[in-house]
Amino acid sequence: MKIIYILIVALMLVGIAGAVIPALPGASLILIGIIIWGFVSGSFAAIKIPLIVTVIVLLLSIGIDFLASYIGAQQAGASKWGQIGAIVGFLLGFFGLLPALPVGGPLLGMLLGPLLGAIIGEYLYRREWLVAIKAGIGIVVGTILGNLIQGLLAIGAVVTFLVTTWSQVFGS
Repeated sequence: MKIIYILIVALMLVGIAGAVIPALPGASLILIGIIIWGFVSGSFAAIKIPLIVTVIVLLLSIGIDFLASYIGAQQAGASKWGQIGAIVGFLLGFFGLLPALPVGGPLLGMLLGPLLGAIIGEYLYRREWLVAIKAGIGIVVGTILGNLIQGLLAIGAVVTFLVTTWSQVFGS
């Protein structure tokens, strides 16, 4: 039972990383870990609180994902063109369609892609480099801040799980 618990906690740690790194699943991995523990322990009553907290975190993460990018774009004065460019840049960076980067691979591409995509999209719309660069930076900063908030929420969900289930496995 202890080994399974430790493996589930390891899965949840990957979920925390996934909350911060855009390409990995985050809160959903934590939720899966909690559900697995419910089956393994045979007690869904014991996971009721962590399950509720994690579902709330999952819903908040989805909202924060969109809201953070939107607020960053709004604060920087980005248009829809800049936002669409950032999405296209993210996809191109993630799937490696940008020129191969010597260091960082897809992770660096996921940071550079939205920045370059937002700048290009904004420039095509406004034809002003300074405004385009400001918009691109605003979108990326908003996204990064959103990911950090999601990471903190994911840590809270895992801590809630550990606090409510630790004594089941390791005693008091």
